[in-house]
Order: sequence, then structure tokens, then C-alpha cells
Amino acid sequence: MRAVCLQHVPFEGPGAFRAALGERGVALEQYLVPQDGLPKDAGDLLIVMGGPMSVNDSDTWITEETAFIRSALLAGKPVIGVCLGSQLMAKALGAKVGPGSALEIGMTPVCLTSAGKQDPVFGRAPDTFSVFEWHGEIFDLPQGCVALVGSEVAPIQAFRYGDQAYGLLFHLEMEEGGIDSLCRECASDLSKAALTASHVKATAMPHLHRSHVIADRLIHHLLTAVD
Repeated sequence: MRAVCLQHVPFEGPGAFRAALGERGVALEQYLVPQDGLPKDAGDLLIVMGGPMSVNDSDTWITEETAFIRSALLAGKPVIGVCLGSQLMAKALGAKVGPGSALEIGMTPVCLTSAGKQDPVFGRAPDTFSVFEWHGEIFDLPQGCVALVGSEVAPIQAFRYGDQAYGLLFHLEMEEGGIDSLCRECASDLSKAALTASHVKATAMPHLHRSHVIADRLIHHLLTAVD
């Protein structure tokens, strides 16, 4: 079984998803799309990671990747989109993506919707829990999708398309090294949000294990759907 991971910058990789896949014997292929281009297919599970660019930028690779994701979604492939990846999923499904009212950086409280409470992945989470975020853009709920999680700034924090495609504006996969990299590579965002790297990291670390449990549950659910 193969998982294909589309990256947009070197410092936003699969994180905790890598371990969840490895424990289940799933091979992981990584592609830095702006540099490497797209793979020949979406594998058995497609994971689309984050990045500082916007889905509304005019780069050719963004248009091509959006079409690639749309094909995978319409084919019923298991898909996980994280941050930019979820925005690409939303755009691929025809939804509007644009600036939110504020940057969401670091740990953010989010709430399950009524559908989220029934979801096989998120239904076991508390009604309100904290997730790691790093984004400025949000999206409308794509047609045919179910809203699972929301926050004050982003009413749609997570959605499901069909039974096995999940768009997550937040980072379940985030590990300590990933936080360090984001704080270093995207320091201007910290300045805009009046935050420090030490604060973001210190407040995030106690929550990462819970996020990784949900990340593992998501991988399990989608691989079971493949079987």
C-alpha cells in the first residue's frame, strides 16, 4: 500500500502521519510539488500538506495540483488535506478561499459541530479541544461536504467529503521540530500576530500528543476504508 504526500515547502512535511503510516506498513512517497512536479497517481492515500502560499496565487503548479486533487476526490480516493492542503481541497470542490478576519497561529480552541460529534474520526474528541494552527486564509464549506469542526475566526475548520476525504485547516500532525521550523521560516507571521516563538511552542507542546492520537485515528480510518 502507498501513501502519496504532496509538499509545498520542505519544512511542512507529514509529521506524525509518517509514524502512523509506518506502523501499518504503508510506504510513504513525498513530492515537493513546486520543484518536483506531481506524481503519476494519488496512491492508495493522498496527503496534501501546508505552505505559506495562497491557493489563489497564479503559479501554474497550483492550478495543476488543484486539478490533481479534484480528480482524486471525484474518484473516491482517501484524501487528507492539511492547512493549505485543505484550502486546495475546498477550491478543487468549488468553494471560495480567502483571508480570514485574523491570523490563527498556535493553539486555538475549536468546537465539534453536530455532524462532527457523529464522525468516526472526530466523534471521540471532546466537544471543544485545542489544535495547532498557522494560517491566514479560510474557506466556505464546499458543496456536498459536511462541516465537522469550527472556530470563531474560521467557521469551517474541518470538513469531510464523502466518507474518506478530510480537509483540516489545523495541524494534527505537527511535531516539535515542525513548530521550530515554522517559527523560523515564517517569523513575519509571528510579528503580525504579536506572538513569540517561545510562547507558541510552550503553549503547543502539552497538546501535541492528543493531536497525534487523532492523527493516528484518521490514518487508521482511511486505510481501513481502502481495505
